[in-house]
Amino acid sequence: MDKNTLWSLRLGYSAKQANTIEKTGLKKFLELSFDTKVEYKIPNFLENSPKSFQELKEIRKTLNTANPEAKKEMLKKEVQTSFEMKAWWIDKMVEDEFPLREKMTCFWHNHYVSTFQKVKVNYWVFQHNQILRENAFGNFKSLTKKIIQSNAMVRYLDNVDNRKDKLNENLSRELLELFTLGIGNYTEDDIKNGAKGLAGLGVGEENAVYRKIFEDNNSFVYFGKKGNFKIDEMIDIIFEQPNIAYLITRKILKWFIYDNPKEELVHYYGDYFKKMKFEIQPLLIKIFTEEFAKNNVGSKIKNPLEYSLQLMDELNVTNPNAKLIAFFIKEQGMDLFNQPNVKGWDGGNSWLTSQVFLQRNNVADLLCNGKNIARVQKEMNKNSIMRQNSNRMLNVKLNWDKKGNNKEIIAELKNRLLFQTDESDQLDFEQILKYDFDSKTEGSENAVLRLFNFMVKTPEFQLI
Repeated sequence: MDKNTLWSLRLGYSAKQANTIEKTGLKKFLELSFDTKVEYKIPNFLENSPKSFQELKEIRKTLNTANPEAKKEMLKKEVQTSFEMKAWWIDKMVEDEFPLREKMTCFWHNHYVSTFQKVKVNYWVFQHNQILRENAFGNFKSLTKKIIQSNAMVRYLDNVDNRKDKLNENLSRELLELFTLGIGNYTEDDIKNGAKGLAGLGVGEENAVYRKIFEDNNSFVYFGKKGNFKIDEMIDIIFEQPNIAYLITRKILKWFIYDNPKEELVHYYGDYFKKMKFEIQPLLIKIFTEEFAKNNVGSKIKNPLEYSLQLMDELNVTNPNAKLIAFFIKEQGMDLFNQPNVKGWDGGNSWLTSQVFLQRNNVADLLCNGKNIARVQKEMNKNSIMRQNSNRMLNVKLNWDKKGNNKEIIAELKNRLLFQTDESDQLDFEQILKYDFDSKTEGSENAVLRLFNFMVKTPEFQLI
């Protein structure tokens, strides 16, 4: 088992960075990852989408007076733009030399959930995504303040309907339950009173703003403190609570390394996180460098992105169709910008139901045979943006040692694919690549590809 390959997959989406980790060492690799720059240019696919509150009001006026067909067409364009944004993000994951920032952005994306399906304004969803990217390695408290005051979040969790004398507790509840403290570390009064502090915080031009007409300026008690608190002060109080660090360290360990992290590990890293005043970068350095030294391969089921991007990288698929990948991972239960609920994707065993496993095996067959990821024909007809290059044949090529015998080639693939197998598995592999295998024969490439296809369809390949 190649530890550098393992951590290339954990800190990215394929074995592409394994050589860099081996040459530079993990600490230097992390430094280079933290130093990556954020692109601030607004992508072209958002050119015709509303970007200001005023533009959005104009669009709404148009929709109110438009005939049903025109209204349907306008809504369809925004759905297509959302799909373009998924492909744009997947391209970034594939192309970045140091993909840890994008992997951490995806972690935060599943922590501070805000979906296009509910928000319905692509630019706000993009802004939300950019806040996560810019602050991926920053300060947890600062990031919480920024993301709670994003237009996408106040829209997604209904704070636009939260006003004095007509409180909506959704954002107040999730701020405590899912974003910071976790169940059992607050009271129902904290939720109710928190809604008072959030009353009037609604959509603004660039970010959420308080509207005086809807604010509740009466004093209330929040975690034992009395005052007329607004969102920044409320978050300061939340971060004074003794159990603030453990929810997020548990989720980071689950996202990168363990589907079921031990509680002593959660508290060990959580205590360090508090000591570092909630700075994410030193926490990641500590977790990754200390866990790198352990033998913990196979402790986490790959999510659909990790599975599909690793498979395509191993097969050297050039310019993979990001739209098809977006559709495939949606079918696997990982729809970017559209988690099933505010809790996000469950991860763990949910990534490997019998249906998901069958879909993965079908995709492995297609890719190993040089075919693109297949989709239901009616979906192709409904989504013209997915037809582009969907049926082109792929020039797949598996790199392997042409000088090796069958056992050496099997060992090479096992090492690359992180296999820890028993004697029975070895015999299965040798049934495909037999003792008299000769790399100089005409069908040798296909024989090794058949072995690879068999290996990636085993339960072992689903783990990282």
